[in-house]
Amino acid sequence: MKNSFKIKIALSAICILMVFTSCVYEDDYGVPDISITEPNIPQEQITTFRAIKSLYEQAVNNGNATVVIDDETDLYIQGYVVSSDKTGNFFEELIIQNKIDGNSPDSDPRLGFRVIINVSSLSDTYQFGQKVYIKMNGLALGESNGVITIGKGDAVTVKQIQPAEYKNIIIRSNEVATISPKVSGLADLTEADKNTLIQLNNMQLNRFELGYTYASESYDEFDGHRILESCDSGISMILETSTFSDFKSLIVPQGKGNITGVFSRDFGDDFNVLILNSSADINFDSAERCDPMELSCGLASSFGSGNLLYEDFESQSNNRPINIFGWTNYMEAGTEAWEGYSSTSSNASLGRSARFQCASSGDTSNIGWLITPALNLDVRDGETLRFKTSNSLADSSFMEVLYSLDWDGIEANITSASWGVLSDAYVVKDSDSFVPWFNSGSVDLSCVSGTMHIAFKFTGSGQDTFDGIYELDEISIDYVE
Repeated sequence: MKNSFKIKIALSAICILMVFTSCVYEDDYGVPDISITEPNIPQEQITTFRAIKSLYEQAVNNGNATVVIDDETDLYIQGYVVSSDKTGNFFEELIIQNKIDGNSPDSDPRLGFRVIINVSSLSDTYQFGQKVYIKMNGLALGESNGVITIGKGDAVTVKQIQPAEYKNIIIRSNEVATISPKVSGLADLTEADKNTLIQLNNMQLNRFELGYTYASESYDEFDGHRILESCDSGISMILETSTFSDFKSLIVPQGKGNITGVFSRDFGDDFNVLILNSSADINFDSAERCDPMELSCGLASSFGSGNLLYEDFESQSNNRPINIFGWTNYMEAGTEAWEGYSSTSSNASLGRSARFQCASSGDTSNIGWLITPALNLDVRDGETLRFKTSNSLADSSFMEVLYSLDWDGIEANITSASWGVLSDAYVVKDSDSFVPWFNSGSVDLSCVSGTMHIAFKFTGSGQDTFDGIYELDEISIDYVE
């Protein structure tokens, strides 16, 4: 009996000890360790983000998918955490950039890396703005989901850093800095801005998505994608929100203002995205939106048998500017124009099409207009517009279908005329598949009178992130006889 009693006491003591010690070990229960010993890392062992990125670029140039850093000599980079998983919008990853001031004009460019770690609630250990040192020995660098990523791995893939080792690889400093995002226009963003914190001013949610939640619509599977647009340039970008975030069911603010987030790519590496750390990072506090003038007569259930205009571009020459009597092919910015194009690849043309491509143009901006001849809407009834569009990875470039009732047909007066949007017409989106062609629908024009010009306007740049390709074909304006 005495021995049994002693055993019970011993077991009780062990249980009590386990209860107390379980509150101490952060690795087991995720309780943050607030005591940080400042790491003592020799300055000569610290290299730059640029030097590490150069090693990756050399590997790619040599035909490799990744580079694995030599583990013989200790080598570190130091940077600052600009992501937080507190709201669930980031998962098992840290975004780390090398500067606290995104607008600093010094010689070392601002760069960022994504670090993938098989651990959740990383913000308990690495808070936003925390300075960290990453021990690069034996780590792999490669492209994952369209951005440069650090992890474990080999010459082929980058894999997650595991729970047993991540704290010895990503080492915290006592310093928690105030991060100033880079303030930028959408057209000015480059590849170097990926994995960094940016601020976009004078932005708003696209008018067709007003009233939508961040990521709780019926079609949102893993992420919600909402279209942001610049009131300065008209360029758009996708706001990406995880369906696991705690603000997914909130309505996206419907005014205009500034927004701050991490510049990245979507999961499939199809288009640029902005990812918020929390819903507090969007400040659309102005009620004055910058929506364009719109014409909406609705979509017609059918189109008439008479034809006022038809163009399929079959008479045009490949890779030469579109030149059709009565049409205007106007380069508002840049050196590229709408051109004839024919392809039999997976993204095949419909015979020959009109195409706008600005990749590798070297232009900081590309804006091109393809405008129909004047259309008199007073002499016929039931006019409708039809066309087809396709794109090849639009990369945040975009195409609009505009109309004007006061343009006089003179090129010099195009931008001073009043142009509105034919809002019922469907134009292929950045997020659409790049293989099929999309029908515009039969856009009803019968609710307006006068002389109309219709313009197909492309906006992009020669930069990789805004250099998409749009194709246009089978434009038809019909009427009821």
